[in-house]
Amino acid sequence: MNETVKPRRPYRSTRRAEQAAQTRRDILASAGALFRERGYAGVSMPVIASEAGVVVETIYRAFGSKAGLFKAVIDAAVAGGSTRSDTPVEERPAIKAIIEEPDPRRQIAMYAATQPGIHRRSGPLLRALAAAAGSDADMRALWDEIEASRLAGQGRFVGMLGGRGALRTDISIEHATDVLWSLTSIAVFDMLVTRRGWSVERYEAWLAEALTCALLPAA
Repeated sequence: MNETVKPRRPYRSTRRAEQAAQTRRDILASAGALFRERGYAGVSMPVIASEAGVVVETIYRAFGSKAGLFKAVIDAAVAGGSTRSDTPVEERPAIKAIIEEPDPRRQIAMYAATQPGIHRRSGPLLRALAAAAGSDADMRALWDEIEASRLAGQGRFVGMLGGRGALRTDISIEHATDVLWSLTSIAVFDMLVTRRGWSVERYEAWLAEALTCALLPAA
Protein backbone atom coordinates (compact mmCIF):
# COMPACT_ATOMS: atom_id res chain seq x y z
CA MET A 1 0.00 0.00 0.00
CA ASN A 2 1.48 3.29 -1.12
CA GLU A 3 0.86 6.23 1.06
CA THR A 4 1.74 9.83 0.18
CA VAL A 5 3.59 11.52 2.98
CA LYS A 6 3.06 15.25 3.08
CA PRO A 7 6.20 17.24 3.83
CA ARG A 8 6.14 19.08 7.10
CA ARG A 9 5.58 22.79 6.78
CA PRO A 10 8.19 24.98 8.43
CA TYR A 11 7.11 25.98 11.89
CA ARG A 12 6.46 29.66 12.13
CA SER A 13 4.42 31.40 14.76
CA THR A 14 3.40 34.85 13.58
CA ARG A 15 1.63 35.41 16.87
CA ARG A 16 4.77 34.58 18.83
CA ALA A 17 6.83 36.98 16.72
CA GLU A 18 4.27 39.73 17.24
CA GLN A 19 4.23 39.10 20.98
CA ALA A 20 8.04 39.25 21.12
CA ALA A 21 8.02 42.52 19.19
CA GLN A 22 5.40 43.98 21.51
CA THR A 23 7.37 42.85 24.57
CA ARG A 24 10.44 44.58 23.16
CA ARG A 25 8.47 47.79 22.61
CA ASP A 26 7.07 47.61 26.16
CA ILE A 27 10.56 47.21 27.61
CA LEU A 28 11.92 50.12 25.56
CA ALA A 29 9.02 52.36 26.56
CA SER A 30 9.36 51.54 30.25
CA ALA A 31 13.14 51.80 30.26
CA GLY A 32 13.03 55.06 28.33
CA ALA A 33 10.65 56.69 30.79
CA LEU A 34 12.69 55.52 33.77
CA PHE A 35 16.06 56.53 32.32
CA ARG A 36 14.73 60.00 31.48
CA GLU A 37 13.32 60.42 34.97
CA ARG A 38 16.11 58.91 37.08
CA GLY A 39 19.21 58.77 34.88
CA TYR A 40 21.22 55.65 34.10
CA ALA A 41 22.62 54.85 37.54
CA GLY A 42 19.29 55.48 39.26
CA VAL A 43 17.46 52.67 37.48
CA SER A 44 17.96 48.95 38.12
CA MET A 45 17.10 46.14 35.76
CA PRO A 46 14.54 44.63 38.22
CA VAL A 47 12.74 47.98 38.35
CA ILE A 48 12.62 48.16 34.55
CA ALA A 49 11.38 44.57 34.38
CA SER A 50 8.65 45.27 36.91
CA GLU A 51 7.52 48.38 35.06
CA ALA A 52 7.46 46.52 31.73
CA GLY A 53 5.68 43.49 33.20
CA VAL A 54 8.43 40.99 32.35
CA VAL A 55 11.10 39.06 34.19
CA VAL A 56 14.67 40.36 34.23
CA GLU A 57 15.91 37.43 32.15
CA THR A 58 13.67 38.55 29.28
CA ILE A 59 15.45 41.90 29.15
CA TYR A 60 18.88 40.29 29.17
CA ARG A 61 17.87 37.90 26.38
CA ALA A 62 16.60 40.78 24.25
CA PHE A 63 19.31 43.38 24.90
CA GLY A 64 22.29 41.58 26.42
CA SER A 65 23.02 44.07 29.20
CA LYS A 66 21.83 47.26 30.82
CA ALA A 67 24.16 49.21 28.54
CA GLY A 68 22.72 47.40 25.54
CA LEU A 69 19.22 48.29 26.65
CA PHE A 70 20.21 51.92 27.15
CA LYS A 71 21.65 52.07 23.63
CA ALA A 72 18.46 50.57 22.21
CA VAL A 73 16.43 53.23 24.03
CA ILE A 74 18.62 55.96 22.53
CA ASP A 75 18.39 54.43 19.06
CA ALA A 76 14.60 54.38 19.34
CA ALA A 77 14.55 58.00 20.52
CA VAL A 78 16.72 59.16 17.62
CA ALA A 79 14.60 57.23 15.12
CA GLY A 80 11.34 58.53 16.56
CA GLY A 81 10.06 55.25 17.97
CA SER A 82 10.99 51.63 18.58
CA THR A 83 9.34 50.51 15.35
CA ARG A 84 11.30 52.99 13.25
CA SER A 85 14.59 52.06 14.90
CA ASP A 86 14.39 48.66 13.20
CA THR A 87 14.31 50.37 9.78
CA PRO A 88 17.67 51.18 8.11
CA VAL A 89 18.42 54.90 8.44
CA GLU A 90 18.39 55.59 4.69
CA GLU A 91 14.92 54.00 4.42
CA ARG A 92 13.27 56.16 7.07
CA PRO A 93 10.85 58.65 5.49
CA ALA A 94 12.61 61.88 6.53
CA ILE A 95 16.05 60.65 5.45
CA LYS A 96 14.72 59.10 2.26
CA ALA A 97 13.15 62.45 1.34
CA ILE A 98 16.49 64.18 1.90
CA ILE A 99 18.30 61.68 -0.31
CA GLU A 100 15.75 62.07 -3.09
CA GLU A 101 15.81 65.90 -2.99
CA PRO A 102 17.85 67.18 -5.99
CA ASP A 103 18.65 70.67 -4.61
CA PRO A 104 21.64 70.52 -2.17
CA ARG A 105 20.56 73.68 -0.34
CA ARG A 106 17.14 72.22 0.19
CA GLN A 107 18.77 68.95 1.31
CA ILE A 108 20.71 70.76 4.01
CA ALA A 109 17.62 72.67 5.15
CA MET A 110 15.71 69.39 5.40
CA TYR A 111 18.61 67.79 7.29
CA ALA A 112 18.70 70.71 9.73
CA ALA A 113 14.95 70.32 10.26
CA THR A 114 15.46 66.78 11.58
CA GLN A 115 17.79 67.87 14.36
CA PRO A 116 15.51 69.64 16.88
CA GLY A 117 13.26 66.58 17.14
CA ILE A 118 16.20 64.26 17.58
CA HIS A 119 17.64 66.44 20.33
CA ARG A 120 14.29 66.76 22.12
CA ARG A 121 13.76 63.00 22.10
CA SER A 122 17.31 61.84 22.82
CA GLY A 123 18.67 64.81 24.76
CA PRO A 124 17.66 63.67 28.26
CA LEU A 125 19.11 60.23 27.56
CA LEU A 126 22.37 61.57 26.14
CA ARG A 127 22.78 63.91 29.10
CA ALA A 128 22.26 60.96 31.47
CA LEU A 129 24.78 58.99 29.45
CA ALA A 130 27.33 61.81 29.58
CA ALA A 131 26.89 62.06 33.35
CA ALA A 132 27.44 58.32 33.77
CA ALA A 133 30.36 58.12 31.33
CA GLY A 134 32.71 59.86 33.73
CA SER A 135 32.64 56.99 36.22
CA ASP A 136 31.37 54.00 34.24
CA ALA A 137 33.60 52.40 31.62
CA ASP A 138 30.66 50.74 29.88
CA MET A 139 28.91 54.10 29.57
CA ARG A 140 32.08 55.72 28.27
CA ALA A 141 32.37 53.02 25.64
CA LEU A 142 28.70 53.44 24.75
CA TRP A 143 29.11 57.21 24.37
CA ASP A 144 32.07 56.65 22.06
CA GLU A 145 30.11 54.07 20.07
CA ILE A 146 27.13 56.39 19.63
CA GLU A 147 29.32 59.30 18.54
CA ALA A 148 31.25 57.08 16.13
CA SER A 149 27.96 55.90 14.63
CA ARG A 150 26.73 59.49 14.31
CA LEU A 151 29.98 60.51 12.64
CA ALA A 152 29.73 57.63 10.18
CA GLY A 153 26.14 58.45 9.30
CA GLN A 154 26.92 62.09 8.72
CA GLY A 155 29.91 61.07 6.67
CA ARG A 156 27.52 59.27 4.34
CA PHE A 157 25.46 62.43 3.95
CA VAL A 158 28.55 64.50 3.18
CA GLY A 159 29.77 61.79 0.81
CA MET A 160 26.46 62.01 -1.04
CA LEU A 161 26.88 65.77 -1.44
CA GLY A 162 30.42 65.21 -2.69
CA GLY A 163 29.33 62.49 -5.09
CA ARG A 164 26.80 64.86 -6.63
CA GLY A 165 29.40 67.59 -7.06
CA ALA A 166 27.64 69.85 -4.55
CA LEU A 167 30.34 70.06 -1.87
CA ARG A 168 32.83 72.93 -1.75
CA THR A 169 35.98 72.00 -3.62
CA ASP A 170 38.32 73.58 -1.06
CA ILE A 171 37.42 71.19 1.77
CA SER A 172 37.79 67.45 2.11
CA ILE A 173 35.05 64.95 2.87
CA GLU A 174 36.67 64.36 6.27
CA HIS A 175 36.73 68.07 7.10
CA ALA A 176 33.12 68.55 6.00
CA THR A 177 32.04 65.54 8.07
CA ASP A 178 33.75 66.93 11.17
CA VAL A 179 31.95 70.26 10.67
CA LEU A 180 28.56 68.57 10.33
CA TRP A 181 29.23 66.28 13.30
CA SER A 182 30.20 69.25 15.49
CA LEU A 183 27.42 71.66 14.56
CA THR A 184 24.66 69.05 14.98
CA SER A 185 25.89 67.82 18.37
CA ILE A 186 23.75 67.84 21.50
CA ALA A 187 26.40 70.12 23.04
CA VAL A 188 25.76 72.89 20.49
CA PHE A 189 21.99 72.46 20.79
CA ASP A 190 22.23 72.77 24.57
CA MET A 191 24.46 75.84 24.39
CA LEU A 192 22.05 77.70 22.12
CA VAL A 193 18.59 76.40 23.05
CA THR A 194 18.93 75.25 26.65
CA ARG A 195 21.42 77.83 27.94
CA ARG A 196 20.95 80.83 25.66
CA GLY A 197 17.21 80.39 25.30
CA TRP A 198 17.01 80.23 21.52
CA SER A 199 13.74 79.02 20.10
CA VAL A 200 13.80 75.74 18.19
CA GLU A 201 12.90 77.68 15.04
CA ARG A 202 15.86 80.02 15.46
CA TYR A 203 18.20 77.10 16.08
CA GLU A 204 16.97 75.26 12.99
CA ALA A 205 17.33 78.34 10.77
CA TRP A 206 20.81 79.04 12.12
CA LEU A 207 21.90 75.43 11.64
CA ALA A 208 20.68 75.36 8.05
CA GLU A 209 22.49 78.61 7.26
CA ALA A 210 25.70 77.58 9.05
CA LEU A 211 25.83 74.21 7.29
CA THR A 212 25.07 75.75 3.90
CA CYS A 213 27.90 78.26 4.29
CA ALA A 214 30.30 75.61 5.61
CA LEU A 215 29.60 72.85 3.11
CA LEU A 216 28.37 74.37 -0.15
CA PRO A 217 29.98 76.84 -2.55
CA ALA A 218 28.64 80.39 -2.55
CA ALA A 219 25.58 80.82 -4.72
